[in-house]
Amino acid sequence: MRKVTCSMSVSLDGYIVGPDGNFDWTAPDEEVFRFWIDDIRQVGVHLLGRRLYETMLYWESADQEASLVAADREWNALWKPLPKVVFSTTLSAVQGNARLASDGLAEEIERLRVEPGEGDIAIGGATLAAEAAALGLIDEYQAMVYPVLVGGGIPFFPRREQRVDLELVDSRTFASGIVYLRHRVAR
Repeated sequence: MRKVTCSMSVSLDGYIVGPDGNFDWTAPDEEVFRFWIDDIRQVGVHLLGRRLYETMLYWESADQEASLVAADREWNALWKPLPKVVFSTTLSAVQGNARLASDGLAEEIERLRVEPGEGDIAIGGATLAAEAAALGLIDEYQAMVYPVLVGGGIPFFPRREQRVDLELVDSRTFASGIVYLRHRVAR
């Protein structure tokens, strides 16, 4: 059965977006970008909220830009054909290899878990990931912790009244001081 992973960049004080709505501090350097390129190879389908989907739309046509460096072209070649499911109440259509979710989050995930296919079910977007976490649907959390304090904004982990025990599966420290942490939900 396919596992559900939640990967996001996060400030040391626990936010994925600062109080001003900015997340420019998450721009990956070459080493971190290479890590994400290798990581996306393990994904079979990506679930996105509307805001993340709109942010990632850039990659639907990025391959037309002559100025793309080799790493950007490699990412684009992996991201563009990757199947995506977009959860939105305001969009009526999506582009590329994406479809609007036809069911609720739990139903979509359960259907995707048992469907034949390779790779993880990745989930991205603060609101969507928070909903999946509240429903107990996330199997692994992957945090790229940036050495910055932003002082508020959208938290990586929304406030919950439920304890979730985690097991450290992997960690890595990059030359830039960014730390990757991968935890599996202890069940």
